[in-house]
Amino acid sequence: MPPESLMMMVDDLKIFTEDELMDMSLKEIFEGMENNENRPPPSDQSKVGGGEKRSRKKRKGTNNPILESGCIEKVEQVVRIKQKQEEDKESARLHSFNPACKINETLKPGRNGRMRSLRSTNYTKKVSAADLQQHIPVTFPEVLLSVEVYHNVRQCVKTQELLVLGKQPLTDLREKIHCSMDQVMQKAGQYDPSGYFLIEDVFYTDLRDPSAINYAKPILDWLRNSKEEVQKKWEYIISGRLHQKHKAIMGEVSASNLPRFASIEMQKIRFCDLLFRLGAGYLYCHQGDCTHTLVIRDMRLFHTDDVHNRTVYPIVTFQLKMVFKKCSACKIFRATKVTADDKWTPQNPCYFCDECFSLLHFNDDGLPYYNSFLEYDYNHD
Repeated sequence: MPPESLMMMVDDLKIFTEDELMDMSLKEIFEGMENNENRPPPSDQSKVGGGEKRSRKKRKGTNNPILESGCIEKVEQVVRIKQKQEEDKESARLHSFNPACKINETLKPGRNGRMRSLRSTNYTKKVSAADLQQHIPVTFPEVLLSVEVYHNVRQCVKTQELLVLGKQPLTDLREKIHCSMDQVMQKAGQYDPSGYFLIEDVFYTDLRDPSAINYAKPILDWLRNSKEEVQKKWEYIISGRLHQKHKAIMGEVSASNLPRFASIEMQKIRFCDLLFRLGAGYLYCHQGDCTHTLVIRDMRLFHTDDVHNRTVYPIVTFQLKMVFKKCSACKIFRATKVTADDKWTPQNPCYFCDECFSLLHFNDDGLPYYNSFLEYDYNHD
């Protein structure tokens, strides 16, 4: 095909409606008629005024068949242009926008395996550029564990999901767990670096900081020094729903023995050293009594599609979106304070930004107008 045939004007790409085509055709017809009328007649010195009148009448009488034939030609031309446009649209239509084009049925995954392969590969976009500054290759063989962290108050709400390597220590996971209680305690000047994971029968305590406290020690002392009380509480626990389920399935069963709890420092244990059950609920405790349910949901082998940089792990694959309340007074800024039993507020509790809280509760000298309310710092819901 010659290159000239591939060239196209922009006007050729415009698609006209039927009304536009008809208007264009009629306009061309009437323009042709005006040109014929404005054309000067041939010079004939023998013709006088009467002859000019007869010639005008003659031309006037012969315009009707010319007009009809011109209209027919233009209508046929409109039809041809319309057909050409339809053919061009059909040939230029992409197959992905064509409703008649169906996806190959053999490429559709089954219901059970739908998008399952993406669970292991779609988290690479969550790796930030800052984490990629240092590259430490992952050594084989290696496994990946999917760990879920749940809310400390709304215990059925998952707040985070992370991917950790089997050869990583437990402290790497703890540093990636986000809880607003850490921010509250740090702002109040009472931050405690202590914490532990309770997985099966072992307390994995974090004692890296010199000021850290072994949370497991008083629990283990109570287990050793109050055996009768411990045994009663343990029998009460296992006689609940768990005992009823066992009885319904296996019949009458005897009370199981009290587990032998132990304590190990967290930084000395890797995930591949743990004894755990997939899907079982374990415990994460920090800041004294802030507890979270921890679930190891899945485990698989490391493969080529995973991120091969060890420094980016644990990778946060899910983070619960935080909800922030606005100031109840100005309705503009984010709330930083919350008051309870405040007599000058329309609701209890009531949320304030720093500016509105100062204006409504303190005078120009910085003294409070009244003290009959409780004040707390607010982060998010």
